[in-house]
Parts: sequence; C-alpha cells; structure tokens
Amino acid sequence: MSAFRTVVVALVAIAAAALYLSTYTIDETQVGLKFRFGRIVETDIPPGLHFKVPIMHTVRRFDARIHTLNEEPARFLTSEKKNVIVDAFVKWRIRDAARFYTTVSGDPNNANQRLSEIIRSGLRTEFGKRTIQEVISGERSRIMTVLTEHTIEAAESLGIEVVDVKIQRIDLPSDVSESVYRRMAAERERVARDFRARGAEAAERIRADVDRQRTVILAEAYRDAEQIRGQGEAQAAEIYAQAYQQDPEFFSFYRSLTAYRKSFGAGNDVLLLSPESSFFRYWQQLEQPARR
Repeated sequence: MSAFRTVVVALVAIAAAALYLSTYTIDETQVGLKFRFGRIVETDIPPGLHFKVPIMHTVRRFDARIHTLNEEPARFLTSEKKNVIVDAFVKWRIRDAARFYTTVSGDPNNANQRLSEIIRSGLRTEFGKRTIQEVISGERSRIMTVLTEHTIEAAESLGIEVVDVKIQRIDLPSDVSESVYRRMAAERERVARDFRARGAEAAERIRADVDRQRTVILAEAYRDAEQIRGQGEAQAAEIYAQAYQQDPEFFSFYRSLTAYRKSFGAGNDVLLLSPESSFFRYWQQLEQPARR
C-alpha cells in the first residue's frame, strides 16, 4: 500500500512539474516572444497565461513600458562654425518585439545606443544648417519637429515606437556666449536707435502738422474777425447815416462836441486856429446871443 502511495505521489509531482514547465505568464507590463529551438514561432504575446512544450519552446519577455534615453550633453557645430552644447532626451517603447529582438538582441541598452546615434546624427545635420541665433530663438521648435520625424522613421527598423523627442537645453561655451551676447546687445541697440529715430521723425511730423493747423486756425479766425468787424462798422456807418438824415443839424452838433472832447480832454492841449474856423462854429453861435 505504501509503495502505491509513493508511486501516486511521484506521478502527481511529475504531472505538476510538467504542468509548471508547460505554462508561462506574461505580465501586463510585458510583451513576449516564443522560440522553438531558437527560432521565433510566436511574436507579441499578450499578457496572460499561455502554454508551451517544455524543452522545445522557450519564452523571452520584454518590458513594454515607456523607456527614456537621456542624452549626454554634446557639442555640435552651427553653420557659423560655432559650438553649441545640446542636451536632449527620447521616450520610446517596443512596437515590434520580434524586430526588437533581432536588431538589438532585445536589450534596452543596445536600443538606447542605436537611438543615441540617430539623435546625434539628426542634431548634427539640423544644427549645421542654422546660425546660433536661429537655433536659440526662432528655429528651436522646427528643429524638434524635423528631429522627431527623422527619429520615428529611423527607429521603425529597430521595432521601436518613438513617443517623444525633446531638446532640453541649448547652451553656449563661455567663449562663444560672450561674443553672442555682445552681438545681441549690438543688435538690440541698433533696433532701439531705429525706434528712436522713427519716434523723432513722427514727433517732428506731428509738431509740423500742429503748427500748420494752428496757423490755419489763426488765419481763419483773423479773417472771420475782420469780416465781423467790417460788417459791424458797415452797420454802424449805416446807423450813423440814417441818424444824420433824420436830424443833420443835431448830428453835426454831436460830432462837434465829440471833437471838442477829444481835442481838449487832456487839459494842456494847444490848438492854433483862426476864430472864423468852422471848428468853432457852434461856439460862435453861442457867443452871438451873449453879445446882443
């Protein structure tokens, strides 16, 4: 009885071992490859429990999560033959497990090395087409767009999907920084002088226009004033003429009194006139009754 039990236990153990060797699991963060005597027979095995033939089949698992390549800062020449120090990174993940295995042996370090060569080649090409000012300011986004497209296309042959490519930093060596800053300061000063010159020109134009408008306004005001004064004098003359026509004698007497007041108003005026002058006509009329 004990021998039978031993056999049963042995068979159960063998069955359990065979079952264990015949199954394998792929984690949800992984992607798998199945080999038959070293040749790939199944690719991109999804997560879950799977079966295999022991000894005949082997399984390789690869991390399907996003990997990050942090490029070491490197020097690149611009079109002006000036050095710039560029720091970039790439985020990628496995897209084709079979191709990833055959091209880089399924090693993420090998994949990072190949991607590093691709990135450096793209940066060298793009920076060599542009000046320092272009790569620092206006052309940076364009460089990243071209670099991303180039990296995505080149990485397909490695079974890799490039998720993102970014240039983190563009620095200048100390000797180049000083010359660039001086050039930028000179450029800003030139622009400032241009703006000041335009402002002075605009100010002169505005002042000239204001002076012209002032002259025109004063001339029109003087013209209107003269017209109004002339109309007033004409109306006054008309009124005087009408009054004179109504009583010529009184008007002549009033004019004489006005002349007397203006002539003798200061008190120390001296006039040399003949007594028979018409200027004293009304005085003479006043003296005749007195003589009588």
